[in-house]
Amino acid sequence: MNGHVLQQVEAQSDLGVIIRKDLKASDQCAKAYAKASRVPGMIGRNIRYKSTEVMLRLYKSMVRPPCRVLHSSMVATLHKG
Repeated sequence: MNGHVLQQVEAQSDLGVIIRKDLKASDQCAKAYAKASRVPGMIGRNIRYKSTEVMLRLYKSMVRPPCRVLHSSMVATLHKG
């Protein structure tokens, strides 16, 4: 490009979305799964008042969004088949 050789990469992250050279979503899924798995432990360590209402709100606001990203990535991958 304009006389410069572009480097080749396996994956590139842009705006929090990981795009692989082969267009598979496995890295994005692994990242979303790791984030969703860490949040319940963080909630358990840092929240003292663990009523059902508080825990449900925390789950819906902190755990569910990464799971939705994971779900949408997996659905897109499975429907390409």
